[in-house]
Amino acid sequence: MRLNKWIAYNTQFSRREADELIKNHKVKLNHKIATFGDIVFNQKVFINGREIRPKDTSKYSVIVYHKQKNELVSKSDDRGRKVIYDTLESKFRYYIPVGRLDFASSGLLLLTDNAEIATKLMMSNLVRVYNLKLNGRINQKVIDAMNEGLSLSDASAGAHKYSHIKSMDFAPFDFFKIIKESDTWVKLKVGIIEGKNRELRRFFAYFNLDVIELKRVSYGFINLNALPSGKSRYLSRSDYNKLRAFLNDFDKNIKVVNANRNKRK
Repeated sequence: MRLNKWIAYNTQFSRREADELIKNHKVKLNHKIATFGDIVFNQKVFINGREIRPKDTSKYSVIVYHKQKNELVSKSDDRGRKVIYDTLESKFRYYIPVGRLDFASSGLLLLTDNAEIATKLMMSNLVRVYNLKLNGRINQKVIDAMNEGLSLSDASAGAHKYSHIKSMDFAPFDFFKIIKESDTWVKLKVGIIEGKNRELRRFFAYFNLDVIELKRVSYGFINLNALPSGKSRYLSRSDYNKLRAFLNDFDKNIKVVNANRNKRK
C-alpha cells in the first residue's frame, strides 16, 4: 500500500496531510526518512518519532450512506463545497468510500474502515443499479449500445470539465428497463458492472441525452431501501453474511488467477 494511503487509513491524517508530513520529512520507514511513492509492506512507520501501529484488518465494519445531491465524495474541498463527511457522524470520518458518486448524483454509497475490503468491492463485478431520468428519448441506437457496449475515442461529453480522461470503453449493461417516458424525457433503471468516472453521464451524452437525475439504489447484494437522504446505517446481519461469502469467493478467484499465471510462466 502506498505510504500516504497507509497513513490515512491507520491514523487521523488525510492523504493530503500525509503528503505534507512526508514532504516535511516527518515520516520515517524503519527509521529512514520516507519519500513520496514509498510502499509499505512490513516496515515500521514513524510520524514525528512515534511508531504508528497498523489497524487489525481482520476486524471491519461497512456502512451504507444515502448520499445527497450537491455533496462531494471527498475529505475536503478547496472550493468550499459540502463533502459527505460534513454530514456523516464524526465516528465515520476516517471510513473509506467504495468508489464515488459525482457531485450531482445521489443514492447508495458504501464506506468501510478496511482498505482491503474497499479495494475488493471496487474491483468486483458486482452489479451497480441506478435510477435515471434523461432529457430526451431512447432510440434503437441507444438500446443497441446498452446491449452491446460502446467504445469512444472521445468521451469528454458528460465529463467534468477538469477531467483528464478522454477515451472510454463501456461494457454492455447488465440490464436496463424503461420505467416511464414522455415526449421529452424518460426514466430508466439500469445495472452496470463498472464504476468508471461519470460513466453513465458520458455514455448517454454521446447520444445527446442529458442525465437530469442519477440515483444509485443498490451495489451488488446491498440495497438502499428506505434509508433517508443524508442518513447512514451499518450493514444488516444478512448483508454481512453475503459480504463474507463474497470475500471468500473473491480470494478463491484471485488464487486461481495467480495459479494460472504461474503455470504460463
